[in-house]
Amino acid sequence: MWVAADDEGYRPEGGILQFLDRSEEGIEIEMRNDHSLRVVALLAVSGLAAGCGAAHRAAAPVPARHAVPVRHVLSATSVRCKTATVHPLGTTATAYVGLAPTGAVAYSKPGGAVVRRFGKLNVNGYPTLFGVLGKTLRADCKAAWYRVQLPIRPNGATGWVKASAIKLQTVKTRIVVDLSRRKLTLYRSGKVVWSATVGVGSPSTPTPTGRYYVNQRLVPDDPNGPFGPAAIGISAFSPVLTGWAQGGPVAIHGTDEPWSIGEAASNGCVRLPNGTLLRLWPVAVAGTPVIIRG
Repeated sequence: MWVAADDEGYRPEGGILQFLDRSEEGIEIEMRNDHSLRVVALLAVSGLAAGCGAAHRAAAPVPARHAVPVRHVLSATSVRCKTATVHPLGTTATAYVGLAPTGAVAYSKPGGAVVRRFGKLNVNGYPTLFGVLGKTLRADCKAAWYRVQLPIRPNGATGWVKASAIKLQTVKTRIVVDLSRRKLTLYRSGKVVWSATVGVGSPSTPTPTGRYYVNQRLVPDDPNGPFGPAAIGISAFSPVLTGWAQGGPVAIHGTDEPWSIGEAASNGCVRLPNGTLLRLWPVAVAGTPVIIRG
């Protein structure tokens, strides 16, 4: 397996707001980053006549205390956010993914016990990333912590990572797998794009249900092998094959057994015809939510 070459494009987002207002009376009020106010009186000076020997002269300076008659006071209030409130992130049309370019530590709660430490790459050499479900804020309303999905056992595990550890991006695609109907449906911005018949886990090695996300995209050395031309790894694990390599991770992939499409015959993975998988591959980007229903 090797990592897809186009899976490294992430950019952080950020911005700074500045406020500047000028009142009718000629008072300039500047709000600095530390929320202090600086008031500057703008004094009008009469124009000087052109030409040598003109009889005009500059107006006599006005005493500072009488320079500008201020009839009202403009006050500034610093906005502060509640730090204990959890704000959900994501809708059926937009999801969030967090890339951990230098690795991350997942905690049971903000500042709580360590759940797991993650390097910048996983065991397959793919960049570490998390599905992001929510956030808490600092007093200045910037993100403090993100609640994330973790690609570990048990299935559906979540934790908290510091906002400074990840770069946030949006994802517009979503995949829903209906096990009973043997159907995979691709959504973009909340709307159905297409559906396809899939093979799913056998009764003894079932495909796990739940909400997951695409956490790695891998290309096999042999496109005609059991995984077909590509494998879209998700953050789920087989509920029974715990002794398998890497803990029995689940993926959406192609197959060298086309007869298994539409059947409950896999070891827990979701199988697509190779041609259909190649349609899904370009749009099933890292962080895409994957919902598997019974």
